[in-house]
Amino acid sequence: MKLSKLYGLHSVQAALDYSPNKIHKAWVDTQRQDKRLSKALEDLLDLGIEPEKVDRKKLDRLAENNNHQGIVIEVEMPGELSESDLKAAVENLSGTAFFLVLDNVQDPHNLGACLRTADATGVHGIIITKDNATGITPTVCKVASGAAETIPVYQVTNLARTLRWLKDQGLWIFGAAGEAEQTIYQADLTVPLALVLGAEGKGMRRLTREQCDVLVKLPMLGKVDSLNVSVATGVLLYEALRQRCG
Repeated sequence: MKLSKLYGLHSVQAALDYSPNKIHKAWVDTQRQDKRLSKALEDLLDLGIEPEKVDRKKLDRLAENNNHQGIVIEVEMPGELSESDLKAAVENLSGTAFFLVLDNVQDPHNLGACLRTADATGVHGIIITKDNATGITPTVCKVASGAAETIPVYQVTNLARTLRWLKDQGLWIFGAAGEAEQTIYQADLTVPLALVLGAEGKGMRRLTREQCDVLVKLPMLGKVDSLNVSVATGVLLYEALRQRCG
């Protein structure tokens, strides 16, 4: 069991809403009172958790001097799932497969944002690399706003091998690349799909790119030549959702 601290009213309320059974302890500012904090305290008490009343300095230490808004909780962190878990999920999947693959994405803010969008667009799971990439951290959970509890994150050792296996199961591998000839709006995203995005600033690695059936790009009409990976993920996932809902 991996325990960690979450802080801030939004993060705490997300934990209360999505994983209340994983909250172990809470600390609250004795001097602060507002409606949102009172609601969080009531929810904690309903769970049988009596928050420890402390001064702001202790909360600052617990939150490592981040903005805690008067409350910090200790929670059991969601964990990454394994390659065997991924295989079981794909083999037992009902509906058209829809996975997001992140190749060596290292920024926890990006992973957290991708989790949140993946939840909103109905993605079945996110596949990440074990090395040279962020896993699930307190920052990821805070940014994900509860989606770290709702979207499975599968951590794999050899991404190219995993993509080959997914193709054997009937999934199409679509990779996002600036040099692609077709845009995402010209591609058929209603097929069983794993959508691959590469690391910040680097894109997909060569071996990952070689496993892609199709490369697609986002049209870029301005001066910049790329988007932040979590922003690009949002555009791509919502285009896939638009096509699937059509």
